[in-house]
This record gives sequence, C-alpha cells and structure tokens, in this order.
Amino acid sequence: MWLFSRDPVRDFPFELGPPEPDPDPDPAEPAPAAPAAPAPLWRQLRGRRKADGAAVSVFVHSLGTGDNEATALARAALKRLRSLRHPNVLGFLDSLETEQSLYLVTEEVTPLRRHLRLRPPTGDTGRQEVAWGLHQLLTALSFLGGSGLVHHNLGVDAVFVAPGGDWKLGGLERVAPAGEGGAPHPPSAPPRPHDPPELGDPSRGSGEPWAGDMWRLGCLLWEIFNGPLPRAAALRDPRQVPEGLVAPMCELVAAEPSLRPGPEQLLQRLQRPGAFMSCALVRTALFITHIQLRDPGERREFLQALPQLLDSLPGPFLRHKLLPRLLEALDMGSADATALRPLLKVAKLLDPPEYQERVVPVLVRLFASPDRALRMQLLQQLEDYVEFLPTPTVDAQIFPHVARGFLDTNPAIREQTVKSAVLLAPRLGEGLRGGQLLRLLLRVQTSDALGPLRCNASLSLGRIAPLLPPQARRVCLSALARAARDPFPPSRAAAVVAVASARGAFGPAQLAGGALPPLCPLTCDPHPGVREQAFRVIRSILDELEAAAEKGAPPAEAAPGGAAGGAGGGLGAAVSWAVTGVTALTARIMGGEGGTPPDRPPRGPPQGTPQGTPEGAPEGAPAPPQEPPGQRPLEDPDGWDDEWGSLEDVELPPSPSPPRRPAGRGGRPSPTPPTRPLPPSAPPPASGGGAEEEEGDGGWGVGGEWGSEDAWEEPAGNRGPPPCSGQRQQQRRRDLEPKRRGGPRGPPKAGPQKLGTRKLD
Repeated sequence: MWLFSRDPVRDFPFELGPPEPDPDPDPAEPAPAAPAAPAPLWRQLRGRRKADGAAVSVFVHSLGTGDNEATALARAALKRLRSLRHPNVLGFLDSLETEQSLYLVTEEVTPLRRHLRLRPPTGDTGRQEVAWGLHQLLTALSFLGGSGLVHHNLGVDAVFVAPGGDWKLGGLERVAPAGEGGAPHPPSAPPRPHDPPELGDPSRGSGEPWAGDMWRLGCLLWEIFNGPLPRAAALRDPRQVPEGLVAPMCELVAAEPSLRPGPEQLLQRLQRPGAFMSCALVRTALFITHIQLRDPGERREFLQALPQLLDSLPGPFLRHKLLPRLLEALDMGSADATALRPLLKVAKLLDPPEYQERVVPVLVRLFASPDRALRMQLLQQLEDYVEFLPTPTVDAQIFPHVARGFLDTNPAIREQTVKSAVLLAPRLGEGLRGGQLLRLLLRVQTSDALGPLRCNASLSLGRIAPLLPPQARRVCLSALARAARDPFPPSRAAAVVAVASARGAFGPAQLAGGALPPLCPLTCDPHPGVREQAFRVIRSILDELEAAAEKGAPPAEAAPGGAAGGAGGGLGAAVSWAVTGVTALTARIMGGEGGTPPDRPPRGPPQGTPQGTPEGAPEGAPAPPQEPPGQRPLEDPDGWDDEWGSLEDVELPPSPSPPRRPAGRGGRPSPTPPTRPLPPSAPPPASGGGAEEEEGDGGWGVGGEWGSEDAWEEPAGNRGPPPCSGQRQQQRRRDLEPKRRGGPRGPPKAGPQKLGTRKLD
C-alpha cells in the first residue's frame, strides 16, 4: 500500500522556504541579565503561494511524543487564529497537520524583535513607527476586550510587523475568556518579569480583566526602546523611553491593577493634540485606511497636502501601505486628479519591473478617462513616469488617447499635449513618430489660432527632429522655415531657436539651402529679440559650415534617437526649456500676454522724404514696406503682416506701351492702376529652396485661409484707401484721352478703326 501513499506537504498550495534569519547581536550591547527564555513554540519559515508567487510566512511546530502541553498550546493558537478576523490580528491563510509537524500559514510578517534590530526606533521616523504600531496594538486589545477575551501572553515575541509597517498581534495560544484564567505556566518554568505582580500576590486584587495585559504592554514599551527587560524593578527607570510615553508607561506598570488604564481610554489620551500619537504617520494611515468613506471635499484637501508629508513618512509605509490605497482609489474613481501627484512621487520607490507591473496598468486606464483635469495632470506629470513606459504600451494604449489632445477645444489641453510630444517621441515607434505625431504637430504649428501654441509646436519640432527619419526631417525643416514668417513675433523667435536645436540633424547642404535662407530675412525683423536670435544662430551655422569646409568632410547627421545639437540635456530639460524660453521671450517682446509691444518711438523715413519712396531711389521703384507710426496689433485680422509685401513689390512683365503715371499731390507718384493679382490661395515661397513643403499645409490665417486680395496690397497708412472700380475707369479714360486727340506724340497713324471707338470729326 505504500505505493499509493502521498506526501501531504507536496500537495500543499504553499511552497516552504528557508527559515526567517535572526539578526546578529550588537557586539557593543552588553549581554542581558534576563533569565533564559523557554524554547519557542513555533519555528518561522519563509514561503510563497504556488498560484501567484505571493510571499507568505509559515509557522512550523514539531509534534513531540512527550511534550503534550506545547502541542496543546500550538493547537489552541491555531484554533484562535482561524476564528479571529481583525486587521490588527495576524492574518490566517491555511494550515496543515502531518504526523511530524503542524503547519500554520499567515500573511508575510517579520517578528518584532528582528524588526527592532533592523530598524531601531530612533529619530522622528522611528518614533512615528512606534506610535502607529502602538495604536494598532491598543486597537487589537480593545477588540479582544469587546469580544470577552484576554490575551495573557502579550510581549515582544507575540507581535509581528507586516511589510507596510503594520503591527499584528499574534501569540494567541493563551487567549481565554475574561472569566477564566490563562493557561498555567509549567512548574519548571522560571518566573518572568513580564508577569503582573498580582499573579504572585493575590492580595492585590485582580482588577479589570485586561489589567494583566496592560501591565505586559508597559513592559513591551520599555523593551522597545531599551532592549530585553532583565527584571521588574528596571521598569522604574524609563531610560530611553520618549518623554511623551513616560507617564502612560508608568500608569501601565502600576502595582495596583485598578490604577491601570484600559486600552480604549489610553488610545484616546495618546491621540489628543500634542500627544505621542499625534503625528503625521498616524493621521495619514488612519485617513488612507478609510479614504473611500470620506467626504469628497475632505479627500481633496488631504490629497493636496499629502505631497508635503511624504518626505517625513517611512519608506515601507509609503511603498506597501499608501501606494496600494492610492492606486485603488484612482482605479475605482473614489479619488480625483489630486491623487496623481502623490501617487507618482511614491511610485519612484519601486523597481522598474514592479513599477510596470503595478503602476503602468493604472496609468493606461487613466489616459482613457474623459476627465480633463485628470488628463491635464497626466500630461503635466509625464516626466515622472515616461521612462517606465514600454514602447508597445505607448504605441497601442497611450498615444491614441494623447493624440486627441492636439484637437481638443481647450487651449490648455492642446498646449500641454504639444509639450508632451517631446517626452513621448523617444518612446514611440518610428512609424508613429515620423507619421501621425509629425502631422499633428504640423497642424498645430500652421493652423492654430493661438500664437503661443504655434511657438511650442515649433520648439517641439526642433526637439524631435533628430528622432525622425530623413524624409520627415526635410518636412520638419520646411515647417520651421514657414514658422519664420509667422506674424506672431515670438513664433518667429521660436522658429530660430528650433532650427538651432535641430541643426545637428541636418547635413551641410540642408543647412545652407534650407535653414539659412529663411533665417536671413529675420536679421531685419522689427523686433530686436528676433533679430538677436537670428544673428546668433546664423553665425553658429556659418561657423559649422566653415569648419566642415576646412576639414574637407561634411559633418555627419545625427542618428535617430540622438540629442539635437545645441540642446540641453535630458527630456525634462527639453520641456522646461520650451516653456520658460517661450514665456521669457514673449514677455520681453510683447510686454505680457496682452499682445501689446513695449512703447518705442515710431520708425519712419526722415522728414522731407516722401514716405512711399526712399531717398535716392528712382521714381517708380517699389517702396519698401514701412512700419506705420504708433503701436499696431501684432496679428492682422486676416492673418498677414506687412513683411509679406504687396502687389506693388511684385515684378510684372513689361507692357508694350505702359502709360506714364502722372505725379500726384506732393510729388508722390499716383497709384498704379490695379492689375490682375496672383491667386490669393498661393502663399509666397517659404524659403530660398532646399526644403520640401508638405502638401495641404494652410497659411497662418484664421481657418487656414490666405486672406483676401486687399491683404496683398500696400498698407492703407502709406497710400490712402484703394480707388473703387468707377474711379479706376475714369482715370483710365483720362489717360487715354490725349492719345485719341493727338497729344504730344502726334496724331494717330492711319489704319483700321478699332472696334468700339467713335470716329472723331
């Protein structure tokens, strides 16, 4: 029959591991004078659940043949632990009894004695951990008292610490109803200093049922800060016990049982303002435990103040206690966007694999949320977690939701989405990076009605240019050349800065033919900030080209994924640079967000010179565009600026017999009769050549329109209102009348009469 026998431990759903190591004793600490403790009832092992690999603790008791009393205590502890369910009592998972051993599986815990050796209760953080642990022990004792039970075995060996810093009450082998006494000690066991004095002197009375447990709690407090208790008389000297616990500890170890406070009474006293438990850890732990039951206003106020408290809280509590609660609150919808900032700050304590396993799935679900405030927080805090996002997750699950932000009706969402492109680009696949992301940035840069958004779009294009494939880089360079003609001055300056940051991604031919031509006109820009940037970048590019020419070898283009030339270091620096650079330049040029340039004297021609013709210019030459006196809006209503020129500047084919323009008032030539203008839908060329423009890109006008015919003509401040069609016909008739009557050139030659003319007598 032995062939059919099976080992029950092999079928156990938990895997047994090595024993829990004991800390090495401190050589500087003198050996305690306490009597030798009896052999422990349980031997603790490390273990794991076979189903999911979760860590557990396994307590093993050897079933001896003659030690029936210890076996009875072990079975009593197993029975009590299986029936008692409380957050502050050691959590029971499973048990197994074989012929040799009794196995008890609980949640993962560490003995308090070993925990105190690894994390001594020193400093503010250590005292907060003790305060929170004492709060949980008093809560567990109060629960036992409410259930009519007494522990009878409270001490250092009966307390365990969970990974999150929670103290769990164990050692339940002597728990008994309040009307009964505890399990008697073996006659051979020496007296222990943790036993209350009324056990040896019945004349003192017994007091309340919990009086003995409160004496043992006082001894436990002394041992936490001073080490093993050698004898009961040592309780008179508190030594290193904190000042806030000295008075409560003295009450707990009072000789008269009736003078000892109960667990509920002591818990209320220690939670008063200024008491030992009135600390950040206790308040945070109590609030986060019941966060779903709190009022939404209280939750928001707590989460807003939480980031300032994180530095003063213990790391194990943040990682194993606070982080799961915040993830659950965000995932279940019981917390709003204010919980994201403390969540990401705490998540930095995790290792990358654990971060991707626990935090990234929640972030992916949050990106699909329609809450705009939450989406804004996700984009603003992107720098804190983008390094943990794998490329497949970004491509398939995150970027589709981020892409909607480029077309959002809220300008703040669009702005933050444009800034986030710099951080997401390295995490995107090459197809999305050079395709959809580039198209979305170009759409904002060319057709958005807000100038600051076009600024950030240009800067983002400059930052991601080294990450784009070669064909997409040419489109990016063409877009930056178009941004150099933007009517919004900070957008032109941003285009210059973007070219400087992306110049390492282009070869010498592209720099000379595609980058320099659109930058050169900006050296005459009416705004000094744009001119300074243009001169600086042009000199830098010329120096690089000259150095490359002297070496005889063109500079190598930046490989995809490399840093742009002249850019700051790191992705975080890129975003910060984009925001602060545009803001500072806008404030310097515009004088604020109102769009009004700073006061300055109007620039105009010297007195005595007609405004339409510069000094020394031949008559009839096209007048250069002049800035009208006084302040003027930076953006025209139809999206054009004076620097685009007018039809007067366009060189027309010569006419066979051009009429002479009679001088107008003040010696100024009268306006030329209007000719058929160029199609208004075609903008002027973007650059001097070498850059390919993307098809379908609109202009800078509102709605992508290039404006009307009047926008191409000379500004009204230079030459008055344009004549109407009737006035043009009358002027043409007056010009043709001398020819018909035989003016200075003589009578007309004989020939066939033109159609539509009247023979003159």
